[in-house]
Amino acid sequence: MPQGGGNTNNLVVPQARAAMQQLKYETAQELGIQIPQGGYMGDLPSRVNGSIGGLMVKKMIQSYEQQRAGK
Repeated sequence: MPQGGGNTNNLVVPQARAAMQQLKYETAQELGIQIPQGGYMGDLPSRVNGSIGGLMVKKMIQSYEQQRAGK
């Protein structure tokens, strides 16, 4: 497991970084979570960040399923 506190989330498609950030902010807004000024979320409780991440994954799975179903 990496140590040092650095961000180890590497995107498979680096060009998708802006879209992933946008999805994160939209998801947080849906959950009623205020993103701190500057976008740094490390001071938020892990439960809050986990909620955002979990809903992001759910949305991505739904999007994939809809694409596969031809919708």
